[in-house]
Amino acid sequence: MTGALSQSALYRLLTFLSPAFPVGAFTYSHGLEQVIDAGGVSSAEELQSWLKDILTHGAGRSDAILMSQTYRAAFAGSLEDVRELAELGLALQPSKERHLETSAQGSAFIDTVIASWPPDSQTTAGAVFSSLTIENSQTRLTEWPYPVALGLICAAHELPEDASLTAFLHSITANLISAAVRAVPLGQNEGQRVLAALEPVISEVADDAMCAGLDDLGTSTFLADIASMAHETQYSRLFRS
Repeated sequence: MTGALSQSALYRLLTFLSPAFPVGAFTYSHGLEQVIDAGGVSSAEELQSWLKDILTHGAGRSDAILMSQTYRAAFAGSLEDVRELAELGLALQPSKERHLETSAQGSAFIDTVIASWPPDSQTTAGAVFSSLTIENSQTRLTEWPYPVALGLICAAHELPEDASLTAFLHSITANLISAAVRAVPLGQNEGQRVLAALEPVISEVADDAMCAGLDDLGTSTFLADIASMAHETQYSRLFRS
């Protein structure tokens, strides 16, 4: 589902992707802290280049595809497809910390929605959500990759797919910029200039994700993956990944 956002849909999308939504996003840097510590990112220009690669060739693109595929599977009422996408999203993680990053945020997101924003279980996607989250249910999932959790919830709340993908990519980009502002350090205005420069990149990745399938999944950001592995043994750390 795409199209204009209603006031209610906008309100929920802003809530779900807000830094205040309690998933602990601020505690993760996606390996960026290790890259900064090693001198690989030391300026706004280097940060912008690094994040552009993450978005177009790394987890940004892959997570957007996973989110889109989950959104459509939930709308189609395919419980098994959503389960398989959740398993795939966890299996794709290249390191222990990246697994923690996606599973801790995704599971916290689901728990918060259950407690505060439960969708209508009478809708097709809402019924899928209920089947996968009801306590003591044989089909219940206990570990959720973040983009799959978001795709399911956005479908269950009938939020437009295009807006949901753009908001998701914006949120992860803004979070990584916030990490760099603290760790490089960068000024707040420099961080916002990087976010502004990445607007067309985010739009392009969101559009591409809606045209992609599971066969298009894959990353080529090897340095980011290696950084996430090296971060596990980094002596002094501000972030969990």
